[in-house]
Amino acid sequence: MKEIKAYVHASRIADVIAGLKGSTVWGDPNHDEHNLAVYVVKGSLMPLDDAERHYSLELGEAIINEYKVELHCRDEDVPALVDVIRRTARTGSAVAGWIYVMDIASAEPIR
Repeated sequence: MKEIKAYVHASRIADVIAGLKGSTVWGDPNHDEHNLAVYVVKGSLMPLDDAERHYSLELGEAIINEYKVELHCRDEDVPALVDVIRRTARTGSAVAGWIYVMDIASAEPIR
């Protein structure tokens, strides 16, 4: 299994989630092991405009509120899901966010 983490702009998060849930991989009943979580985080992505930029007293620097998407999936689903995130998170900026893919050593259900 893999974990995909993506940091995207707030203006793109709805499209990212809709794209993931509408993807052929997500809707495939043979690939039902997806687990999606979304968090609001303070980050250092390049702001799209001045309205997005805030100054954090705690961090002592300019930040933006961005979204962190965490998704667990099968190894073979990674290319399709990364492609969906890349396409739906685009903003027109040179760098609109980051996508990380990591191995999961173990995943155990809580029963």
